[in-house]
Formats: sequence, C-alpha cells, structure tokens
Amino acid sequence: MTYTQLCLVGIAASVLLDLVVLRTNLLRRKAFWASYAIILVFQLLTNGWLTGRRIVTYDADAVIGGSTPQLWGGGRIFYAPVEDLLFGFALVLQTLAWWVFWGRRGVQREVRRSATGRSHAGQPPPEPAPAPPPAPGGGSAR
Repeated sequence: MTYTQLCLVGIAASVLLDLVVLRTNLLRRKAFWASYAIILVFQLLTNGWLTGRRIVTYDADAVIGGSTPQLWGGGRIFYAPVEDLLFGFALVLQTLAWWVFWGRRGVQREVRRSATGRSHAGQPPPEPAPAPPPAPGGGSAR
C-alpha cells in the first residue's frame, strides 16, 4: 500500500469510528472544526518547515506531490504533501473521539495524594465535610 492509500484508509476508519462506532459525532460540531483549524495552522507551519528545508524528504512514488517540495500545487500545500495533512486529520479526529468516548464513561486517572496531603497537581486536599449538628435536647439521636 502506498502512503496515499494508507491515508485514505486512515480517514475512512477515523470517520467511521467517530460517527458509527463510538458515536461521538465530533465531525458534526463547530467546536471540533474550530479546534482543528488551529491545529492545522501549526501542522502546516511545522510540516512546511521540515519538508520545505528538506529535513524530511519523500520518495517521488510515495506521495502525490513528488519528491521536489514546492510552496503550492502539485499535491503540496505550503510544502506539505497532501497525505501528511490527511494523516494528521485522521490522527486528531481519532484522538479526540477516544477522549470524548472515555470521558463520557467516567474513565479518568485517579488523583493520588502525597505524604503532605497535596495531589500530584499541587492542589491542596479537599476540606473534610462538616460534622452534623447535635441532636435537640443534648442527647444522642437514636
């Protein structure tokens, strides 16, 4: 399989995972697309730097854009092969879909307390619940 084919399989699997398997429906949310736009800007900057300066190179047969990086066109966007952008989209979508899926089920890491009573995040421990008021008449409630 070529890199292009693997990216298309990755996109299809990620979309199915989001909409059918996990049913997180991130692709239907404006918040997802706004977040992805932010990620895409940084992906283009990073990928453009690495491929435009030929720090990372590709075999001409492996990507649509060929082995010669160009700013725009021929299967490249800001020097990045289209496949890198597709693969990045699939990666972000799957990561967020699993995050939402497990978050809805209450799966989270247990906060451990150190010997000083502080959590690993540096937050003080919660205050203990106040004691109930004494029963009327000074006696114990039975």
